[in-house]
Amino acid sequence: MAEQQNSSQQKQGGRKPAQDLNQVLKVRREKLAELQAAGKDPFVITKYDQTCHSREIVEHFEEMDGREVSIAGRIMSKRVMGKASFCHVQDKLGTIQCYVQRDSLGDEAYKEFKRMDIGDIVGVKGYVFKTQTGEISVHAEQVTLLSKSLQPLPEKFHGLVNTDIRYRQRYVDLIMNQDVKETFIKRSEIIREIRNFLDGRGFMEVETPMLVDNAGGAAARPFITHYNALGEDKKLRISLELYLKRLIVGGLERVYEIGRVFRNEGLDQRHNPEFTLMELYQAYTDYYGMMELTESMFRYLAQKVCGSTTIYYGNKEDGTGKEIDLGKPFRRLTMEDAIKEETGIDFETIRTDEEAKALARERGIEFEERHKRGDIINLFFDEYCEDKMIQPTFIMDHPIEISPLTKKKPDDPSKVERFELYINGWEMCNAYSELNDPIDQRERFAAQDALSAQGDEEAQHTDEDFLHALEIGMPPTGGIGYGIDRLVMLLTNSAAIRDVLLFPTMRSLKAENDNIEDKKD
Repeated sequence: MAEQQNSSQQKQGGRKPAQDLNQVLKVRREKLAELQAAGKDPFVITKYDQTCHSREIVEHFEEMDGREVSIAGRIMSKRVMGKASFCHVQDKLGTIQCYVQRDSLGDEAYKEFKRMDIGDIVGVKGYVFKTQTGEISVHAEQVTLLSKSLQPLPEKFHGLVNTDIRYRQRYVDLIMNQDVKETFIKRSEIIREIRNFLDGRGFMEVETPMLVDNAGGAAARPFITHYNALGEDKKLRISLELYLKRLIVGGLERVYEIGRVFRNEGLDQRHNPEFTLMELYQAYTDYYGMMELTESMFRYLAQKVCGSTTIYYGNKEDGTGKEIDLGKPFRRLTMEDAIKEETGIDFETIRTDEEAKALARERGIEFEERHKRGDIINLFFDEYCEDKMIQPTFIMDHPIEISPLTKKKPDDPSKVERFELYINGWEMCNAYSELNDPIDQRERFAAQDALSAQGDEEAQHTDEDFLHALEIGMPPTGGIGYGIDRLVMLLTNSAAIRDVLLFPTMRSLKAENDNIEDKKD
């Protein structure tokens, strides 16, 4: 029984109605059983000699014309017309048409081809040619079934558009949506080019622990797990910082790590509880050195990956997008100057915690009683400035209260030598002139411990081994952390962080169904 395309498939996931789907599943399994009974089980095949991909044939047609090739991929469409048929085979680089003729394959092989289904994985051996309509194709001389698809793909007209299904079944999303595949190919390219850039600057890539006793280096609540072999709880790291600084103490001078970190926080368009972070540390430089490195790296990545230092984010068709110029020097602005520019408020004239809180009340900005003047400044920046930073802007000289691992500015100890880069209204990275004074660091850890005692679940804790490392001696150092997922969003024009994570964090299907039932009740 031939499987038919059904226009009544459900638009949200491209699925057939349940009764129809059950019949399709039955037919496909019957076809597999027949193949196995005839000694032609596709799952017995262990390899196939694939000589090229679809895009190579299309892009180099003049030299490939008439050449014998072997391609492999998934059947995405099939049109049977008596003695000759057409199908489209999709591989990792694209899709190519195959012309399948009974006289070229033989009666039995052609009959087997006709019983193949959309979604089956095949190997096609034949020669390259161009059809009368001008489509570059492969004239099949041999078609080998390499894997039988027992589940139908979403119907082609509707595709896979339901985002929940797309994220849960990314394997189907990659098959049905070529732009999704291109995004993840580009993600891999971005990470490769980051490594190339840093290698050219003498950096060494390292790996540090994910399970830690003290999850420090950032203001975030950690995940906690139990280590059975040791009989004690461990935390999943929230940052890479403290171990990488230990390596600077050890004399490695230029180190970086690209790895997963885990923060027990909410989900939204730009946040996932596990995400990819890159941190790097360079001895004998400061936050100005980190600005130069960052500006150079972003410019390099845009040119390499996007082909230009001018990129576009958003929808160009309806005019809601933005052109972002990474080729010009990035703007540099202190946090207080940014606030003054947007609101007219000069925090230089507001010197006490109470004055800052009174101003926050006047402006309707929520804060906690434990907050100090520096915390209020940060809240004002978040409220009035962050989303205005469309073109690349370094926001510098943060309040000391929100920067427990950063060197004070020598001329103003209420501020630290820190910057964040903002592009498209997003924080893209966070950098410091690293604090290397162990006495000052101990005092700041103590202040963080006090915040924790007051109920701040994101406060850091004293790390005695890290303090011991600083007492051994760490040179002046510049350090920086980049959110790789957000960088990929920018360079691939992706709307949400889930669009650049192959397998984003999602509520389990059981929990999702329970939630739906609760709402019904």
